[in-house]
Amino acid sequence: MAVSIRLRREGAKNRPYYKVVVADSRSPRDGKFIEVIGTYDPKKPGNNSSLRIERAEYWISKGAQPSDTVRSLIKRNKKQATAAQASSATEEGSSHVGEQASLPPETSN
Repeated sequence: MAVSIRLRREGAKNRPYYKVVVADSRSPRDGKFIEVIGTYDPKKPGNNSSLRIERAEYWISKGAQPSDTVRSLIKRNKKQATAAQASSATEEGSSHVGEQASLPPETSN
């Protein structure tokens, strides 16, 4: 069974909304699927997709082939996740530095 990670179209006419699904490559675009791993809204500006990266990596490790669009969504979401981790790490580091600076100086007797 050839498995692919692709978009499943939902939403109204002229209002596309997609779910990122893992499906058998022989099933139709909006047909049967194995698992929903994310969403993508192309009309929304900015951060317009949410994706469970760990599940996508799991399926890719099992041999699933992502479509071109899904491949770019995975790449974008990984980049945003690493940026969020880096910013939270710098915030934690800066808060510890601020605590040290606010301590009163030690007096020697």
